[in-house]
Amino acid sequence: MALAAKLQLRQSQSLVMTPQLMQSIRLLQFTHTELEHFIDEEIERNPLLERAEPQDDAASDQAQKPEAQPQAAADGGDWFESEAGWSAEAISEKLDTSLENLFPDDPGTSERLGPDLTAQWKSASGNGGGSSSEGLDAGDMAASAITLRDHVGEQVALAFTNPAARLIAGELADGLDETGYMRADTAEIAARLGTDAAAVGKVLAVCQTFEPSGLFARDLAECLSLQLAVRDRLDPAMKALVANLELLARRDFQALKRLCGVDEEDLLDMLAEIRALDPRPGMAFSGGASDAIVADVEVRAANDGSWTVELNAETLPRVLVDHIYFAQVSPQAKNQAEKDFLAECLQNANWLTRSLDQRAKTILKVASEIVRQQDAFLVHGVRQLKPLNLRTVADAIGMHESTVSRVTANKYMLTPRGVFELRYFFTASIAASGGGDAHSSEAVRDRIKQMIDEEKPVDVLSDDAIVDMLKESGVDIARRTVAKYREGMNIPSSVQRRREKRALASAGR
Repeated sequence: MALAAKLQLRQSQSLVMTPQLMQSIRLLQFTHTELEHFIDEEIERNPLLERAEPQDDAASDQAQKPEAQPQAAADGGDWFESEAGWSAEAISEKLDTSLENLFPDDPGTSERLGPDLTAQWKSASGNGGGSSSEGLDAGDMAASAITLRDHVGEQVALAFTNPAARLIAGELADGLDETGYMRADTAEIAARLGTDAAAVGKVLAVCQTFEPSGLFARDLAECLSLQLAVRDRLDPAMKALVANLELLARRDFQALKRLCGVDEEDLLDMLAEIRALDPRPGMAFSGGASDAIVADVEVRAANDGSWTVELNAETLPRVLVDHIYFAQVSPQAKNQAEKDFLAECLQNANWLTRSLDQRAKTILKVASEIVRQQDAFLVHGVRQLKPLNLRTVADAIGMHESTVSRVTANKYMLTPRGVFELRYFFTASIAASGGGDAHSSEAVRDRIKQMIDEEKPVDVLSDDAIVDMLKESGVDIARRTVAKYREGMNIPSSVQRRREKRALASAGR
């Protein structure tokens, strides 16, 4: 068979994503900070782009709007958190329902508290809210706050007169983390300073007497022991309890009573004493500002009973294309390369402004549909949160599901009920027992939490009892689902809660 070259015509269709189209898709999922950074880079490389200066009136109006809302912390305060009860590696606490809550609550912080106990510890912050003086800048107040290092440095200067000891104390202070735990290796410090470990240990012992008590502890047990020693409560029974936190993690109260040589009533009193301690004494001096979330969308009640949905003007970048400058420099182009460069800059600048406009319209469109779908939540609260998925919103506004997914990623909505991530409004559905409207999983979680919060020490609800109560209220839910939701909220089992409620009741007598 002879081989020959031939020309053939074929028709085909293909979807090709240009770099600009891919960039437009990326813009949708950018956060406010990421978008600002991207625009800064584009302005730097494109001479035809510039930021629009805000008008005085607009700036005045915007000054009356809240710039940011603090991110809401999860309800409750956990002491030691674990995936399956108390363990030697993770322990969690509930202030209102659990012996795990042996300390005050400080939501939103987690640290490694010792070499053997990894804990998500939430303790009370020592920063009290004080009144502000007129004309005093908040930034100046934050900058002048006393840090943990400053507080410790003052005590070092008073406690040590010997220059060598003061140098060692300074090295130890440098090894403190924000919680007040000493993470530096004393042997390494001794080797670096050319001294012996005994000298470092002697200075460390003095540093461990600093205020607040518990500073310079090397693990959780030592931190508790230091505070108990100051209170003159580090007796042999308490030493045995602090030395066996793993048993406390497993709720092995029988073993603790045997090791401590006390009865149940004394053990409960000891646990109540530990609850009054501060597991993170250094946090009072952290001085860090709370992370703030800038809402991308604002929802307000309208006079006609509907909702007004607007984009937050502060999150909308104002970018202009300088056509005047283009008209001035384009005739002066000396060669084709310069002409091509200017043409490309103009094309990219026009593309960016169109893409930003399209991004804003898409966010507003998706947010408006979410508000329409979740009207009952805005009026009545989380109990009326409807089951919602991305496809439902996508079909309603005529967009692809992936587009809605990108728009709702890392975007926040300011509502009369607080600031919520757009993803918060998308929840799974749980069938109704009577064949009615399905229930949102988030609303069911809230019901379960309220039931457990309201239970009495003598009438603790089992998972089966919670299932029965939910079915009576029209929620068809399986026991394993209740257990999964309960564990997801770090709520112990009914047996554990019964013990803990008895302990709290005994401690409060």
